[in-house]
Amino acid sequence: MTTYQKQVSEIITNINNVIIGKEQEVILSLVALLADGHVLLEDVPGVGKTMLVKAIAKSLHCDFKRIQFTPDLLPSDVTGVSVYNPKEMVFDFRKGPIFGDIILADEINRTSPKTQSALLEAMEEMHVTIDGSTRALHRPFFVMATQNPVDYEGTYPLPEAQLDRFMMKLSMGYPTREGELEMLERADKGHPIEEIHPVIDKQQLLEMQRAINDVFLDRTLKQLIIEIVGATRERKYVQLGVSPRGSVALMRAVKAYAFIHDRDYVVPDDILYLAPFVLAHRLMLTPDASYEGVKQWMIIQEILTNLEIPIRKERHG
Repeated sequence: MTTYQKQVSEIITNINNVIIGKEQEVILSLVALLADGHVLLEDVPGVGKTMLVKAIAKSLHCDFKRIQFTPDLLPSDVTGVSVYNPKEMVFDFRKGPIFGDIILADEINRTSPKTQSALLEAMEEMHVTIDGSTRALHRPFFVMATQNPVDYEGTYPLPEAQLDRFMMKLSMGYPTREGELEMLERADKGHPIEEIHPVIDKQQLLEMQRAINDVFLDRTLKQLIIEIVGATRERKYVQLGVSPRGSVALMRAVKAYAFIHDRDYVVPDDILYLAPFVLAHRLMLTPDASYEGVKQWMIIQEILTNLEIPIRKERHG
């Protein structure tokens, strides 16, 4: 086991002490973090979305910021504001919560498009524009946004352009009865989040993110990604298929997934496993799809089922 793999294992164990029975979601969140992407968590309230983000931040010794999105939230509440200093006769900039390492954007689909766009610019461009001036953000920079299902009161679906900025869309789901019982027993002795200690620091996290670039992805597997993405643009119920940004996101994600599993090369199974999480939310379906009960993940699964999988090629030399 490499040093990186040992650290990743300790991070996962740390978070699993807080989030019971959700190891898949924990690993996928770390995949997005290491791949320099962002995550959208859609689920009902109270299933541990906030605790997951807090546990990740504490495990990595990163600066954690929370933005509670509401209908009256302003862009300046996210990015920051310039305040006049009468003594110095200058405007002092007060940073908003977007200037953090790990950002929880809570209930993002409850705020106005104008405020959402402030977060969108930061996620995509790694900077924010305030009073005509551009201010750069610093890495690590990881946004995990939560949203309640759109059929809940006071919620609105995110625009397709904004959904495309998220590397993955995940759902926590309710815990099993056994998992919920274990959760109660741990909570009875105090909140487990208080017992989490940092496993790595920010500099080590940045080293891991750079190490992702060294994971080998064979050309045939790049072609496999292109085939999957291209197929989404040709399906009956798809109005808008996956963009090239989705191809890049899937490539980065499978490299990070291989890295987490202590491999310096990607295998076809990595792509098949991650494709639904990375690609499904990027599809815009036709009105007929809703009438027929066709979901985005169904289309991705149908594409994957009919693929011809290339023989695995490992890195040589």
